[in-house]
Amino acid sequence: MSFVKAQEYLKQYNLEDRIKEFSVSSATVALAAEALKCSEDEIAKSLSFLSFHEPILIVVSGASKIDNKKYKEEFKCKAKMIPAGDVEKLIGHGVGGVCPFGINDNVKVYLDVSLKKHQIVYPACGSSNSAVKLKINELEKVSNNIKWVDVCKTL
Repeated sequence: MSFVKAQEYLKQYNLEDRIKEFSVSSATVALAAEALKCSEDEIAKSLSFLSFHEPILIVVSGASKIDNKKYKEEFKCKAKMIPAGDVEKLIGHGVGGVCPFGINDNVKVYLDVSLKKHQIVYPACGSSNSAVKLKINELEKVSNNIKWVDVCKTL
């Protein structure tokens, strides 16, 4: 159902033809990069956090890791990932398919500057065997992000 929800969401922007479904898992950055034949850093991974008890998504480049100090400076709280068993309920997609498309209405989305080093990135599309090819400006438009943030460690 999450895949269909993300697909329907992307149809509003005429991007459904960019969605790829795989016969193999793309649930991790490494598996997604292998399925797409791209670098791990070109995968746009969506990380789920609780910020003052509210769910947020931060989309970062695949090789990036959250810098706890930068996160705390930006969000004024400690980085607390949503437990895997609660992600689907709070975000709208399950672990391995989390993306900023077709999510629950109360989820705030942020894009990390680590994505800006790429012209094209591949976020998941609601399932653990899908992705969508997007230019950075398209991701910015369709993710309904609040703003760009800098919360990852410098590689």
